[in-house]
Amino acid sequence: MTEEIKVQPSSGNVFADLGLENADELLVKAELARKISSIITNQKMTQAEAADLLGIDQIKVSYLINGKFSSFSTVQMFRFLNSLGRDVEIVVKSKPKSRLKAQTRVVST
Repeated sequence: MTEEIKVQPSSGNVFADLGLENADELLVKAELARKISSIITNQKMTQAEAADLLGIDQIKVSYLINGKFSSFSTVQMFRFLNSLGRDVEIVVKSKPKSRLKAQTRVVST
């Protein structure tokens, strides 16, 4: 006999779906870490080279690349992106009336 698998639609934030505190902040930090990791990978940098450029230990670069970002603030991640040659722009705008709640997200161009 096959057991039915219940599927629940995502809210768009896995951290909120898991009931974690500060879900919006966690999602933003995860997206920033993903972007930092992507830049390091695309530039074919070693973790040691990235560590030198970012001013952190190689093990911390490894943490970032592997999604262990809890010890980094969003401001630190903004600075890492700047060090990697990326501008960081923060835009505050009104939410659409069609959406119930305002949201925080990272958008890359």
